[in-house]
Amino acid sequence: MNEKTWLRILIPFSGNPKSAIQNSKWLGLSVIAFALVVVGPVAQAQQPGKIFRIGFLGSSTASSIAVRLDVFRQELRKLGWIEGKNITIEGRFAEGKPERLPELAADLVCLKVDLIVTTGDPQALAAKKATSTIPIVMANTADPVASGLIASLARPGGNVTGLSSLGTELNSKRLEILKDAIPKLARVGLLRGAQGGAVSPQLKEVRPAAVALKLELVEIETQSDSKSLESAFQTAKQKRVDAIMTTIARRFFAERKRIVELAAKYRLPAIYFQKEFVDEGGLMSYGADYADLYRRAAAYVDKILKGAKPGELPIQQATKFDFIINLKAAKQIGLTIPVRVLERANQVIK
Repeated sequence: MNEKTWLRILIPFSGNPKSAIQNSKWLGLSVIAFALVVVGPVAQAQQPGKIFRIGFLGSSTASSIAVRLDVFRQELRKLGWIEGKNITIEGRFAEGKPERLPELAADLVCLKVDLIVTTGDPQALAAKKATSTIPIVMANTADPVASGLIASLARPGGNVTGLSSLGTELNSKRLEILKDAIPKLARVGLLRGAQGGAVSPQLKEVRPAAVALKLELVEIETQSDSKSLESAFQTAKQKRVDAIMTTIARRFFAERKRIVELAAKYRLPAIYFQKEFVDEGGLMSYGADYADLYRRAAAYVDKILKGAKPGELPIQQATKFDFIINLKAAKQIGLTIPVRVLERANQVIK
């Protein structure tokens, strides 16, 4: 039935002028009613949709993880989430001051963000303490079960989900690489912070691994300031260690340039947990491909914004890893790395 037929049914013909006037009034009202029926849903469909607010909580600076953030944003765009159109991103960064994380997490909660993305265990813990209802996506965490963030990998429960970098487990692999790269390796110096927190699960993993590889692990407790690090390397030299590695810690990462300089100064081979150490001139690194983790974190955000419950989304673990060797650094300390080890590397810097 077309529009004209519909109007004829509403306004039957009448020869009475008075009726004609009344019918004209009815015609006006009917046209308005018809317009509301037809145009109303169209107008409603044309109203802009909700713009979701995504909080981002980091411990360092925005510039220090700019590359990873770009990967995260690019993947969101591929999934249809565009800043300024249907999402906004509110970044909060502690700038190397972890004591600020609770305050920054609370700030994001006050902004009533729809979701919080975190960059590591301390950030995720701060966010979880600040809210039990806003979904939290971990772009990178070492051991979320051990740190108390989730109940299990398969069913995290609560409001937290995301990705694990397998940081704790990979310390054993780093020891193995050191032994292969330095055939006469016997003593490894392990720089670590004070006992407790995220350090304990790492030590529980790396100590038996050293025994299995028949290596003596010399644990050297240190702060991350320049003076303490210098003292730690002096201790390592005095104890005649053959190589150095560190536990995974944001403060060691923040001081990576100084640590690399000291390793060269004391002519100690070292393997690090992130490729950024090699970018600063370090010898070797083995760890998760963090760009890939941030890319995959965007998929979690997509699912949650579309209605998925974070507690029902299983934790995914790292599947891509970077093994990088810097031959310039090796030459600087007089180390020859066996060909079989070089062949295993993803990247060899000459």
